[in-house]
Formats: sequence, structure tokens, C-alpha cells
Amino acid sequence: MDAFRRQLDQLMGANRNGDVQEVSRKYYDRDVCRMFLVGLCPHELFQLTKMDMGPCPKIHSLQLRKEYEEGKAKGIHNYDRDLEDVIDRLIIECDRKIARALKRLEEEDAKAAIAISVSEVTQIPEVLELSKEIKEKLKEADQYDLEGKTDLKIRVLEVVEELRTRRADKQSMLLLDAFNKDRASLPQPLPNPPPLAPLPVVAPDPRTQEMINEKLKKAEELGEQGMIDEAQKALEEAEALKKLPARQEPVVDSSKYTAADVRITDQKLRVCDICGAFLSVYDSDRRLADHFGGKLHLGYMQIREKLAELQVLLYVSNSTIEILSYYFICEFSFP
Repeated sequence: MDAFRRQLDQLMGANRNGDVQEVSRKYYDRDVCRMFLVGLCPHELFQLTKMDMGPCPKIHSLQLRKEYEEGKAKGIHNYDRDLEDVIDRLIIECDRKIARALKRLEEEDAKAAIAISVSEVTQIPEVLELSKEIKEKLKEADQYDLEGKTDLKIRVLEVVEELRTRRADKQSMLLLDAFNKDRASLPQPLPNPPPLAPLPVVAPDPRTQEMINEKLKKAEELGEQGMIDEAQKALEEAEALKKLPARQEPVVDSSKYTAADVRITDQKLRVCDICGAFLSVYDSDRRLADHFGGKLHLGYMQIREKLAELQVLLYVSNSTIEILSYYFICEFSFP
């Protein structure tokens, strides 16, 4: 019931029943979400994903956010630190998962240790301009929401989705180009390899190889969903299958196995340095676009951008205080 009431508050306003007590609510009340006031509540970012935090237990109100911003401009309150602490913890945990994934890939493939930086490859002026336009449109939608202009808000949000799709498509093409260059540098299997001397390690039988391929495919799918630990477990299971002794089966003509089989077994995974999802250098542009437009990637991208913004504001604030302190010391220390 409480969760349903909170949803009604967000859709129709906390004073939907004309309660005088609700009218008197202030932005500094304890039941008001400070993170939303600052501009971003993590509870809204990861809905229906692995990182779903559930509905926010506190009130979200654009009117109270406006009042907070007015109070902040006057130096009355500043909740930037509250949001910074929360999203900093989220990013630290994400970076730990990325580090574990990279370490795992490094053990399998030394080249994966120099994984492509998704954030660097995809940050070109055109993408940055689209991101800027998206932020401006979201502010415009909030303003229409505050004014009760629902139709205009819906239209603006439709434009936002179009801009996000354009950005995701552009980012996917940039990363695909980088992956193509990365793939070209990988050792290419010979089309008709010469017969080799028997090795002490026997190759897995066809059934085991099929199970290995399924585990690798599952690891890739889990990685795209941001389920890093589960993906690593699937990779470990694939490794364990590789070490199983081959069962005695009829001899199969090795010429039936081609370079395509090698590619399936060796997915050449890379890790997204923004959200921690696994990406393959063999992914298509559509699959990469789905990744960039997914809630998990967009959510982590927003909190990383917000953290950088808050850190800049904190630096500017501290620098201003230091300059003013120095000025007053100089002004009143000498006769």
C-alpha cells in the first residue's frame, strides 16, 4: 500500500487529496528524497535490471526540487555530498566487478588485459553533443511536468528516446570499428592447418565441446546483462569441461571443423568500462546498439557523469573558499 501511495504521489502530487499537512511539506523534511532534489535518484535508474534497487521510500517532487535549488542558491542548504556518497559507492562496486572480470579475462587471454576503453572510443564531439541535447530535453520535460503540461512532457520524452537511439547507434558503430581493428590484430587460424604431432592433452569430444560452447554463450549473455559474477561462473564451468578426459568415440574427420568453430570457442570478450558488461569483438552493430541503449549501461553512464559534475562543483566551491580566506587574511593581517 505504501509503495502504491508513493507512486500516486509522483504521478499526481503529494497533495492529491487536498491534505493541509501535505501542503506544508518542505524540501528539508526527512521524508523527502535528497538525492532526487540534487538531480538523480539511483532507485529510478536500474528498474527491471540486475541492479534494481526497488522503489524509493521517500518523496520525489519537482516543486520541492525547485524550492531546494532556490534555497541552495541562497546558501541555505546543499545536499550534493549526500548524492555523491551514494553514487560513489555504486561506482566503486561496479569498478570492482570490472577489475575482477578483467583479471579473469587476462588469465584466459593476455590481450584482454588491454581491453578497449568504451568510454574513450565512443566520446566524440557528435556523441557529446547528443548527450548535451538529451540533458536539456530532460530538463524541459521536468519543467512541463512542474507546470502540469502532460502532453508537452510526453512529446519531449519521445524526442529524448529518439536522441538516445541515435546516440546508441553512433556509439555502436564507433565501437564496432574499434573491435574490427582489434579483431584484425588477433592471430588468424590457418584454413587448412598441417597435421600436428599428437599432444599429451586430448581435445574434448564433440558432446563436451558442445557443452563448452553453450557455457561460453551463456557467459556472454550474462555479461551483457551486467551479471558479472554469474558470467565468471559460467566461464569457470567451461574451463572445467575443457579439462575433462575425452570419451572414447569413433574417429571423426578433423577436416569438418573450420575456423568458425574456433571463433565460437574463443569469444574474445572485452569488458565495458562503464557498466561492466561483457562485449565480444564479434558482436554485430545491432547488438552493440542494444547494449548502449540498455538501462544498465545508461544508468551507470548517468551516475558517472553526475559524480564528475558534483566533484567539479565541490572543487570550485573549495577553491572559492580558499580564495576568500586568503583575501580576508591579507586584508586584515596588515595595517
